[in-house]
Amino acid sequence: MRLVVLAVLAMIAAAASGPALAAGKAPLGLPPVPVPADNPQTPEKIALGKRLFEDKRFSGDGTVSCATCHDPQKAFTDRLPVSEGIRKQKGTRNAPTVINSAYYTTQFWDGRRVSLEDQSKDPFLNPIEHGLKDHSPIIGVIRKDPTYPGEFKQVFGVSAGEITIDHVAKAIAAFERTVISGDSPFDRYQYGGDKAAMSAAAIRGLELFRKKGRCVDCHKIEQTTATFTDNDFHNLGVGFKRIEANMFDIVDKFRAAKQLEKEIDETVLTNAEASELGRFAVTLRTSDIGRFKTSTIRNIAVTAPYMHDGSQKTLEEVIEFYNKGGEKNPLLDGGIRPLKLTKQEEKDLVEFLKALTSPQFAKR
Repeated sequence: MRLVVLAVLAMIAAAASGPALAAGKAPLGLPPVPVPADNPQTPEKIALGKRLFEDKRFSGDGTVSCATCHDPQKAFTDRLPVSEGIRKQKGTRNAPTVINSAYYTTQFWDGRRVSLEDQSKDPFLNPIEHGLKDHSPIIGVIRKDPTYPGEFKQVFGVSAGEITIDHVAKAIAAFERTVISGDSPFDRYQYGGDKAAMSAAAIRGLELFRKKGRCVDCHKIEQTTATFTDNDFHNLGVGFKRIEANMFDIVDKFRAAKQLEKEIDETVLTNAEASELGRFAVTLRTSDIGRFKTSTIRNIAVTAPYMHDGSQKTLEEVIEFYNKGGEKNPLLDGGIRPLKLTKQEEKDLVEFLKALTSPQFAKR
């Protein structure tokens, strides 16, 4: 009976998250999802991960779950400039969508974690987000819950006393790997042979995206698939003015904090200046100051606001920002320069970006 219940829960999880993997097959336009050998996908694990993802008991005041900032009804974002955690505290960064995050080679805006498993454990301990001192309250809730222990036994073969945060992380990551969406109008046009799938304006926008706009330099389109990210980090100038005048002092303070083994996750979400350091927070290389991960732009029309600080509210603002050549600063990426797009070309690019919305998110 338990197997039947868990199988049903897995089907519900798949329906809620979009087209989940079926026999390893990804939606049109996307490659197979990378799955680590030590955390294979199973329907039972996915169902358990979804439940854990939505459990608000795993926060200091019982008000925040993973789904608070990554709401399935909001295309797995919160649609806020920067996210809010317990007691409505505001962080410093915009919550990126979970959709297609399985294709990233690093997680978080600065890439400080290399897997979904590692990433999933950090927000619980951040004082701004879930606000726990350690992971033990999560394990306590799970062990006392009437059904969690049986589910962990089924999925991982462990008793209640053997459940660890690593088991929790693996289940959440397994669920997140089903939050996959392709099959957008672009995919049907580009990979499905349906030349009527995109409007004339969107088709012109695609041409601009490939050529004059040079967007594909970072938002990759391959011959048979498109993840729309190079999985690299770039300085566009967003937020750089906040630190430019005192940059070296801020850098020195951050280095000192890191030597004291203060968690990067806590520092960048509680210190607005440290947040603007970007990839530097991980590498401590001066050249990485202000560099942030290239986000996928799939479903971008329904995941506003934009950039790591949520400072740009509309797609039109984003295109204008790139058209002017970003925000000048000493470490601006060499490829970021004025595009000289006309107003009509800007509109066409926006129409193309709207054509990257998958059907299950089109009306959200």
